[in-house]
Amino acid sequence: MEKEKIPQELIIPASEHPKAFEPAVLILNIVMCCLGAIIGLELIVRTGVTPNTSIVGALFAILISRIPIAFLQKYRSVHRQNLIQTSISGATFSAANCLILPIGIPVVMGRPELMFPMLIGVFLATCIDATILYKTFDSEMYPAEGAWPPGVAAAESILAVVEKGRKAFLLIIGIAIGWVGKVAGIPTDLLGVSWFGDFFAMLALGVGSIVIGVIKNNGIILSLFGHSAAFVTNMFGADFVFSDYAMINYMPHGVMIGAGAVSLIQCARMLFKKGSDEDTAAGKFSSSMKTLKRTLGWGYVAYFVTAFLLALICGIMSDMSAITLIIWLIFSAFAAISSELIVGISAMYSGWFPGFATALIFLLVGMLLGFPPMALAVMVGFTSATGPAFSDMAYDLKCGYILRGSGQYPELEKEGRKQQYYSEMLSFIIAFIMVALLANKYFSQDLFAPVSKTFATTIDAGTNSEVAKWLFIWAIPGAIIQLIGGNRQIGILFATGLLVGTTMNGVTIIVGLIIRFIAVKRNKANEQILNILGAGALAGAAVYSFFTATLGLAKKK
Repeated sequence: MEKEKIPQELIIPASEHPKAFEPAVLILNIVMCCLGAIIGLELIVRTGVTPNTSIVGALFAILISRIPIAFLQKYRSVHRQNLIQTSISGATFSAANCLILPIGIPVVMGRPELMFPMLIGVFLATCIDATILYKTFDSEMYPAEGAWPPGVAAAESILAVVEKGRKAFLLIIGIAIGWVGKVAGIPTDLLGVSWFGDFFAMLALGVGSIVIGVIKNNGIILSLFGHSAAFVTNMFGADFVFSDYAMINYMPHGVMIGAGAVSLIQCARMLFKKGSDEDTAAGKFSSSMKTLKRTLGWGYVAYFVTAFLLALICGIMSDMSAITLIIWLIFSAFAAISSELIVGISAMYSGWFPGFATALIFLLVGMLLGFPPMALAVMVGFTSATGPAFSDMAYDLKCGYILRGSGQYPELEKEGRKQQYYSEMLSFIIAFIMVALLANKYFSQDLFAPVSKTFATTIDAGTNSEVAKWLFIWAIPGAIIQLIGGNRQIGILFATGLLVGTTMNGVTIIVGLIIRFIAVKRNKANEQILNILGAGALAGAAVYSFFTATLGLAKKK
């Protein structure tokens, strides 16, 4: 988005920015956080997914501001809307992905008494996760000018209501594309992101999705309106079954291990290169590399202490020798901070974050290191709590960054970002309370996040030298692809496609990129049009997914 496109009336003195704890914002935030937490819990245990609430939160705030009641007129401020959107988004994501999912793992494994100790630990991990993002957002590693697609879509939605005119018309068309595409079974959220995400990162995501989709389906199969069409079948023989081959089954995990290892080395090089503070001094980033280094260092210490607290209150210390415990603590803290870095990079480029897939990879490595079952359960739950909040908050900060003038007004940006952080912390506290009150009600009905059962099943199944061999072998091409891609994170996005993609997802991304390439080559001005249409498509797809999932819950009840 071009900086000069922000309406001047949105730019206010930093001292006038709405406060997260002023009554008008606080009261509505609490209500919206309770609603968001309930929605997140319902969806994650009944459908296994959580919709993009960053955009849904923005639309909620816009609708509330249009209600003809004097008190609600205050919410016409885009900055208040941003705080409300931040709160509901944070509550939904944290309740579902960071809290109830990890605490379900020990319960599934027959240790319900560990539920509340785990809840305390993963709540602390979630707060640390978001704090690290707050301190490192708009740094060289996580620039505010990065794609962060859902944040752009949320900001475009809010601005379209303010500006009206051509931008609003394009956004409505985009929303219609997103909605209709979803009805047809096309992942139009990915189509939208392909129009304004990083071109090469999205290309890698698309290729990875097609590769895994073709292998799993043993051919090329696409679906529209619930009907499947097979273009190629039995590519690997009529008797081929994906899950029967360890060599292929662990390919996505191995590729991510290799790409993730190289990505972490690239991050380390960025942290320790000389002169890395010059860009900050020149005004390119608002968070210096010195701050980034210090934050990540203290973040690791915080994760280490939290892991120790978890080991203490969950009673798993007695399961390990002193040396094994020390290795477990070091590895758990490393897994937590590495997961959020990898997940954050993926989220920045594509709007997708492989949070649970990354946690599963660290679980496999932990199994190979020989940690006992409950120590593995605590570790993977702890790791899965880091990343989702990091990514979701980054989307919210990107939205606020655009609404505050894309960094042109440093004091306003600093104050607005701080108030968003306060809103996020409030949302985590409310989500914690809601999960503490409701978790047993879900678990007593055998309602768990599906991923919780996946982690538990993986631990029960154990691992062997065959798995280790293929993880190592596939890590090599993953590392090579990441090295070739450099800082574009092509290896990470390719691995993300392999882990969570489908043929339909991949084809949609590639078609979107072809449209983008042709349109921009014909006329550079088409890039801005695609940005708005893409944001609209992402918003339309997110709203469709949200309401159909919510209506589906109502029908089930």
